[in-house]
Amino acid sequence: MSSFHATPARVLILAYPDVLLLDVAGPAQVFEQANDLAREAGRPGPYRIELRSLAGGPVRSDIGFALETESLSGDEAPIDTLLIPGGPGLWTFGPDDPLVRWIAQRAPESRRVACVCVGAFLAAAAGLLDGRRAVTHWRHCTELARRHPTIRVEADPIFIADGPVWTSAGVSAGIDLALALVEADLGHATAMEVARRLVVFLKRPGGQAQFSATLAAQAAGGTGRFDRLHAWIADNLASDLRIERLAEAAGMSLRSFVRAYPAATGRTPAKAVECLRVEAAQRLLTTTALPIAAVARQSGFGDDERLRRAFKRHLGVTAEEYRERFADHLPSRNRVMSRASPP
Repeated sequence: MSSFHATPARVLILAYPDVLLLDVAGPAQVFEQANDLAREAGRPGPYRIELRSLAGGPVRSDIGFALETESLSGDEAPIDTLLIPGGPGLWTFGPDDPLVRWIAQRAPESRRVACVCVGAFLAAAAGLLDGRRAVTHWRHCTELARRHPTIRVEADPIFIADGPVWTSAGVSAGIDLALALVEADLGHATAMEVARRLVVFLKRPGGQAQFSATLAAQAAGGTGRFDRLHAWIADNLASDLRIERLAEAAGMSLRSFVRAYPAATGRTPAKAVECLRVEAAQRLLTTTALPIAAVARQSGFGDDERLRRAFKRHLGVTAEEYRERFADHLPSRNRVMSRASPP
């Protein structure tokens, strides 16, 4: 067990009527898997996980399953991690709701607060996000910003840590958030082993987009008019994708394409191509040992300097830093190869 705590850290997960089941169970399973790893190594589990509600007893989840909880009443024990899940039940809460008042009182006493999905709205109502960066489910980012204009809402990241307050995107992103918390406590290797045991395909960093560039392009297209074009772009990223070629692939005149594409998708063709190339480069960096220069060529950037600039724009890190973040996903032999110069 890491020395970050001499005794198991108390993880208190809140529950309320119609709380989202996966927002509770996903993070809880991550912490409990970390406990299992420690116990297998002959050490005590690093976390003590509790599920509590205002009154205690069974609390109905969003899909009808009842969650057995303990009461918050009279609880004054120190809290290491306060986890606030989302769920349709929170839309009835106002700033004077007893649960919101409890959060406002106890959260500042916790080492950190973690909000899953729209649980950010509860934290915001309690004043925890004022002046901070935050994210929530992409469908509700605009509403969070409208209700709480002092919050710097960012729609893209999977999760954001701003000081002691962490927020995450929708539903399954709570697992990514919990893995990041475990990594902060127990180290990268432990978090990666937890991810492997939970059969999580990839432990995503906070800077990942909430959904794929292809899906984002298709969703932005509305009618699906350019879905075939987006699929064609994804299959031809290393080709010449100047706007004239895109118009030809779309079966449109250049003049019509220049007008129609931004109107349908809300972004320029060049921006769409760059997003798809960045996503392809991310996959190559985390699943292959290709040198950076080769990744740049295969994803359509041509050279590693253009790749570096695109990564800094989209993710705030270089391609090398992104790969290093996932070094444990590659065999040791491949990690060496990934840093080698191209032949």
